[in-house]
Amino acid sequence: MKRILLLAAAAAAAAGPIAAASQAAAQPREVRQEQRELRDERRDARRDGVVTNRERREIQRERQDVREARREARYDRRRAETWRDRAEWRGYRGVRQGYWYAPGYGYQRYNRGYAWRRGAYVPRAYRSYYVQDPYYYGLRAPPPGHRWVYADGNFVLMALATGLIADIVSNGW
Repeated sequence: MKRILLLAAAAAAAAGPIAAASQAAAQPREVRQEQRELRDERRDARRDGVVTNRERREIQRERQDVREARREARYDRRRAETWRDRAEWRGYRGVRQGYWYAPGYGYQRYNRGYAWRRGAYVPRAYRSYYVQDPYYYGLRAPPPGHRWVYADGNFVLMALATGLIADIVSNGW
């Protein structure tokens, strides 16, 4: 468990500078210089305890942009085609009799003898089908020690340590 967390933290730490570098390379040198100067001014102002109204407005605009991007990235039931651009749905080829599709993992056979309910345990066969982006499906963030998993076309919130089912969203998509 610790190894997985350490690997995830290392990957996140490495991905940030790489993404920033690729974005910076696409911008003209003058724009990058202006952004650098603006960051330096903000840092100095924060250090001195002074934040201007302009900086507050910029921060609010940046936060609003992030919220709008998250909202747009979610699956929208009114626009049925929103799932097609997602990488985890590339293997989806339509409904198949006796199978369900786990985005990013492919088609899986239904486990007909299992009823999903709170307080039960997720079978070991399902514990590795993690939902990569719960916000995309409109799910809340999992509490610490829990993960959303795909299970027979449902979303199941399970405790990582035991596999105990904490919540279920039936037919989530």
